[in-house]
Amino acid sequence: MRHVERHLGPRVREALDTFRVVVLHGARQSGKTTLAKQVAAERGGTYTTLDDEQTRLAALEDPLTFLREQPYPMVIDEIQLGGDRVVRAVKMTVDDDPAPGRFLLTGSTDFLSVPTISESLAGRAAILRLWPMSAAEMNGTAGCGLTDWFEGRVPVGGASQRTRSDYLEMVCAGGYPEAVELNPQARRMWFESYAETVMSRDVAALADVRRAGALRAVLQLAAARTAGELNVADWCRRLAIDRGTLEAYLGWLRMVFLVHELPAWTRNLAARVVKRPKLHLADTGLAAALINVDPDALRPATAVATGTLLETFAANEAARQLSASGEPLQLLHYRGSAGHEVDLVIERADGAVVAVEVKSTASPGADHLKHLAWMRDRLDAVSPDTFRAGVLLHAGPRSLKVGDRLYSAPIDTLWRPTATRYD
Repeated sequence: MRHVERHLGPRVREALDTFRVVVLHGARQSGKTTLAKQVAAERGGTYTTLDDEQTRLAALEDPLTFLREQPYPMVIDEIQLGGDRVVRAVKMTVDDDPAPGRFLLTGSTDFLSVPTISESLAGRAAILRLWPMSAAEMNGTAGCGLTDWFEGRVPVGGASQRTRSDYLEMVCAGGYPEAVELNPQARRMWFESYAETVMSRDVAALADVRRAGALRAVLQLAAARTAGELNVADWCRRLAIDRGTLEAYLGWLRMVFLVHELPAWTRNLAARVVKRPKLHLADTGLAAALINVDPDALRPATAVATGTLLETFAANEAARQLSASGEPLQLLHYRGSAGHEVDLVIERADGAVVAVEVKSTASPGADHLKHLAWMRDRLDAVSPDTFRAGVLLHAGPRSLKVGDRLYSAPIDTLWRPTATRYD
């Protein structure tokens, strides 16, 4: 795998300059260890992993000695395997010497939701999430021009060189560093092994999973319904499990970063809003493998999964870039009772919003912008100056301004550097 500079790197380094502990968590195989080793080496620190049984036993036997005998910053990989005993020893160590940059802890489970860890290191730690690689990272671009969209700086003019087929290849490749450059057959095997390993190792080690087969079925249904609203009652009927089991299993999948949710966006609009979140697989390559589709299967206009996978691809790209940049923007979705839907609502702390629709077509038309235009008009009426831009992302080549604060642009506008004009 060629070296890819991770956009989260500067934030990790800045956090080590400020906080005693930095927690870097994210999905297994997303690149945490590589980044942590790189940062530690730059600073003359040391690396150790609790994945190694002998190391883990030594850490659990005498955690204070284990933590204090190594040069800092000390990277402790897979910190969740040390449980409260090791994390409390970290707390004691940094309380005795509160200098910044003492520990860089990595974990393949959500640090704040691991049941074996009750100590949150509140006030001592910065917690950062590393996603699988973004398209911006893989293409060597800065990314996160989303903040410009709030100021009306949406690129127009020029043309993308990517085709619809290119996007489908990117969807199926995903962003896991080890998988992205494999050939399709090897990649499919990698994803199958990855899902099995995460469920049988990471989830089983931390959860009371009574029906492992049901957990696999929940993950597969999540892949099949990525970019869809989470209707718990319907899922329970289809999977023949009770609500408590489903919610517990979805919680485990969130904890190991296999899925994530976009909350429903609301603002005192006339229409009643359905407040279900949208559930997305955290990586489209994994989603495609789980539902057994490849770029060829996704190319026909009648392919049902193409639209949802492209929507998840765009949502994940936005989430990955925003996580790395630290921009205070929230990702949500909107669906009203009158049938109006917007795939992504990006909201700033002051209430300003950018609305985004994602379509798999290479030939976008005016009808594809109707929900964006509706949201613009409604917000102009009830909350003037909060609707900043509506952007239709599509699989075609052209970038255009198509109306008042409405734009039509290729999907790669999310990361493609341009010397374009703004309109």
